Amino acid sequence: MPDEPAALAAFGYELGLLKRIRRTGWWHAGVRDPESVAEHSLRTAQIAALLAAEEGANPERAAFLALWHDTQETRTGDIPHTATKYMSKPEPRDITADQTAALPDTSRDLVRAAVDEFESRQTPEARCAKDADKLEMLLQAIEYQDIGVRRVAGWIDSAQKGLTTETARRVAEAAVSLSPLAWRDR
Repeated sequence: MPDEPAALAAFGYELGLLKRIRRTGWWHAGVRDPESVAEHSLRTAQIAALLAAEEGANPERAAFLALWHDTQETRTGDIPHTATKYMSKPEPRDITADQTAALPDTSRDLVRAAVDEFESRQTPEARCAKDADKLEMLLQAIEYQDIGVRRVAGWIDSAQKGLTTETARRVAEAAVSLSPLAWRDR
């Protein structure tokens, strides 16, 4: 169909917004220029692959799920945790359905299935992707703390409490005792 390339291009433009949408919760901690949703998603996907490899799951699938986990924020922005008292959390599957409605069937089904799998947390890959989301937040909190942002303990604690895989729990335990520059000394 002639509209399919245009729909894919338009969705590509929409996904580009993720490079400009900031992770807003960090503003509450005093971070002036927090990372973008796209920056968060990239490291989340990378960590998801590593967790899945260690957990005996499919690293490519876990990374793929992580790539799509926050794409709905093109429509909602990054809603901080403090807003949940005043509004209900949007259903990611519904937003994804709207985002992908004009896509060719194959692409539409691919994205919707990834978001559904991530949100359902029924597969090892989805659990690794969710743990990667939490671990990425923990690493970011420690990096911000290292440059002088003081009020990040809540993010670190929340991330650690939400982890479900053994590998993620061990990585988090190690991360809190390492400098963000530890990679230079190895």
